[in-house]
Amino acid sequence: MELVQGGDFLTFLRTEGARLRMKTLLQMVGDAAAGMEYLESKGCIHRDLAARNCLVTEKNVLKISDFGMSREEEDGIYAASGGLRQVPVKWTAPEALNYGRYSSESDVWSFGILLWETFSLGASPYPNLSNQQTREFVEKGGRLPCPELCPDAVFRLMEQCWAYEPGQRPSFSAIYQELQSIRKRHR
Repeated sequence: MELVQGGDFLTFLRTEGARLRMKTLLQMVGDAAAGMEYLESKGCIHRDLAARNCLVTEKNVLKISDFGMSREEEDGIYAASGGLRQVPVKWTAPEALNYGRYSSESDVWSFGILLWETFSLGASPYPNLSNQQTREFVEKGGRLPCPELCPDAVFRLMEQCWAYEPGQRPSFSAIYQELQSIRKRHR
């Protein structure tokens, strides 16, 4: 196992986030997108992508971690059984919550929440809602608001990640390319 000096990304955002430049935040989420693009190319579904499950190296490189819930599936879809015992509801796509159907597209939904966590500098998503209230809110079309420091282009990407229909969400390759483009504009 690799030693990472920066610790988990959520704690890092909460303690160091205010000191980071926008370009650095964009690079870090780009690192996460690249990691997820790789997993997607290997048919691996993470199922628990969140800031708490990413690690920061001493050079602020972000690495995907915690593969405890991950699955590798040939058809790209994993159907969970056994209920919602330890599902991180506020990070999980509607089709995964409603039908237990996990895919790369459900990881994209979670990536949208990771983006929101990043640009809110570690805030908790849906802070005033219970898990059940969050599910109902999302089912009715509700989504998280744009974080105060978030570039408009990144928020538009978040909204694409939160498309209700999985097939309407961008691939991790497209997300990575868009984040690279946004980062270049923030020089």
